[in-house]
Amino acid sequence: MRWQQFAEAAPELATLGKKRFGDRGLALIGTLRKDGGPRISPIEPYIVDGELMLGMMWRSRKALDITRDPRVTLHSATCEREGTEGDFKLSGRAADVPDAARRDRYGDATEKRIDWRPDEPFHLFSLEIESASYIIFGAGQKVLRWSRDLRFERIAHPDD
Repeated sequence: MRWQQFAEAAPELATLGKKRFGDRGLALIGTLRKDGGPRISPIEPYIVDGELMLGMMWRSRKALDITRDPRVTLHSATCEREGTEGDFKLSGRAADVPDAARRDRYGDATEKRIDWRPDEPFHLFSLEIESASYIIFGAGQKVLRWSRDLRFERIAHPDD
């Protein structure tokens, strides 16, 4: 499911996720290495035309991981140990974006945000979202979860 469809299915969760990705401009992506082991890498996610886009250097390890196995996890960057920023996580499958117009729009969004535009060749993937979650600790603690099968739900916070 594209980001726009996810946002319609779970608007509160999508709003929190968009804020968490936007606050730092950086996230961590989990991919599967050739040997099946996990790899964690930094990435700058962008929401462009209702799609969550993931751009990567040409032939980077994480991009090669995805071309072998499209399953990924995306986690908001957390920079304080108390967890009061909130952790937002997505899981899904990355799909190659070969379309020139979509790649141009991604380039436009990148240039607008960081005053830099990727040169071809580069890898560009759109995330097909399968599940999402958000947890925040301290004041305002909450746990939200969504999946295509279970839909949206609030669950008991571990500290309650």
